[in-house]
Amino acid sequence: MDLFDYSAQEKKVQTGPLASRMRPKTIDEFIGQDHIIGEGKLLRRAIMADQLTPMIFFGPPGTGKTTLARIIANTTSAHFEQLNAVTSGVGDIRRLTGEAKERLALENERTVLFIDEIHRFNKSQQDALLPYVEDGTIVLIGATTESPMFEINAALLSRSRLFRFEHLNDEQVKKVILTAVHDPNKGYGKYNVSIEEDALNHIVEVANGDARTALNAVELAVLTTDPNKDGNIVINLETAEESIQQRVLQYDKSGDNHYDTVSAFIKSIRGSDPDAALYWFAKMVYAGEDPRFIARRLFVHAAEDVGLADPNALLIAQAASHAVDFIGMPEARIPLAEAVLYLATAPKSNAVIKGIDSALAAVKNDKSGQVPIHLRDAHYKGAKELGHGKEYKYPHDYPGGYVPQQYLPDHLQKKTFYQPSDRGYEKTVSRRLDYFMERIQKGE
Repeated sequence: MDLFDYSAQEKKVQTGPLASRMRPKTIDEFIGQDHIIGEGKLLRRAIMADQLTPMIFFGPPGTGKTTLARIIANTTSAHFEQLNAVTSGVGDIRRLTGEAKERLALENERTVLFIDEIHRFNKSQQDALLPYVEDGTIVLIGATTESPMFEINAALLSRSRLFRFEHLNDEQVKKVILTAVHDPNKGYGKYNVSIEEDALNHIVEVANGDARTALNAVELAVLTTDPNKDGNIVINLETAEESIQQRVLQYDKSGDNHYDTVSAFIKSIRGSDPDAALYWFAKMVYAGEDPRFIARRLFVHAAEDVGLADPNALLIAQAASHAVDFIGMPEARIPLAEAVLYLATAPKSNAVIKGIDSALAAVKNDKSGQVPIHLRDAHYKGAKELGHGKEYKYPHDYPGGYVPQQYLPDHLQKKTFYQPSDRGYEKTVSRRLDYFMERIQKGE
């Protein structure tokens, strides 16, 4: 190789961002997602056999969805087309599907159409794809960071196989980084780059399973670090920290990650795990979740999951909600955190929600109950003549402020809606109800 050839090759190596240069070209170079493209897995077999069916790739950014689609493009014998849903419209779909139909009819050649960020297509755009997916004119491969259950038409979903991409684990991200550092053609193998162990671990930790984020950090670190006296570029912890300062959480307030995080938050409170509840609360705060939304959830679950086991829970939730409006964020994170911890560590009872839902079911499903005549209002004109309020017993006139009498409609007299637990304050409630029942049984 002469000097000219070497310079041209050197220029070629450095074309484009590192993350783009390091994209695997074959399925054997692909790192991660072993659960769907590992040896013997369905998707790997389909790719290797070039027997593709419509499919949707979904999962966090930087996990290889677009990369795998490009590997398929290099592998399949079918004609491959690509669209980005952000910049494409119905006109592009009609043009490509028209060409695909002609190609299939004249050359008997299938068309694989990859649509990146397919969740950006609206309903009409997705509907425009459906007939061509259904009749086999195109083999659709869609990629999205959102849950397809929320963003993709049901009809299109029913004709596609779903493949969930997961965050890469730490070892896989390390492998991606070290491959880029040592690769002489696409990476920095010719530049005597080394990365110290603590620097490597920091990038892996903050990248949080996102290979693209990790490679962008490595690229920035290499480009901003001068060689030492021996001509080596050494990436230390300080450089790594500057190159990847803060992770960007995947947290779309209307997407599935939002609902999953909220679900984990609520279930951690219900499960009495204060550390997990604080963690999911912190994730929502860090991602910029509306604190009023968090306060509303605390209100609901103070009644639903704690209830009368600790009646103060509702008051604590109310105080935290007031703090959000009264002092605002970021200070309101503290009373909100106090409420989170109070609810997580309080005794639990779902007797309140079970009671009201049981009563609602009776109102909905049972026959309409008449108000017992002794409970009816006797204050309006003519009510007393109708017997309203007659024989009503005023509880305060009796010992203990209690007297047995019928309060439910006739057909529900023996129905029980509220059944207190044996936890927290509901122990006291339960003993009180037992006392009332004894009075009823004695006929007092």
